[in-house]
Amino acid sequence: MSSILDLTSRPFAPPEAPSHEHFKWEELAHLWNGNDLAAAHDWINERWSRLIRNSVAGQMDPEAQFLQALAFAVLALHFTQHANQEGAVLMIDDALVALNRFRPGFLGVQVDPIIATLEDLRPLLAGLAPDAECPLWPFVYAKFVYRK
Repeated sequence: MSSILDLTSRPFAPPEAPSHEHFKWEELAHLWNGNDLAAAHDWINERWSRLIRNSVAGQMDPEAQFLQALAFAVLALHFTQHANQEGAVLMIDDALVALNRFRPGFLGVQVDPIIATLEDLRPLLAGLAPDAECPLWPFVYAKFVYRK
């Protein structure tokens, strides 16, 4: 007799949510260090979205909060290069608050160089018009450094 309900054991599919081994920081480093900040933001957002969807903690998951902090930082760098100084200031402020709890590093990523870049940039933006050009030329910022 065949059964409609198949109760044979099967291995579970691996979780879709990334863990520190699955972030593949080299991909983000390539985008960040190559100044492809819009693509870097997309990379971060894709992983953040998947993580909050699959994590029991959702947006409160520390890895999700770290990815969000990185997204704030990358947006700040992107905005200042694209004459959106008002947006850059807002993102710097959010990134500094969010990243400070992960100092000096988290999930193998060195956080302090990112914070130092944002802290150096923030006073240069004070008093600029919201649509002013980037105050630095060439715009140089800390590389994305991670433990391999």
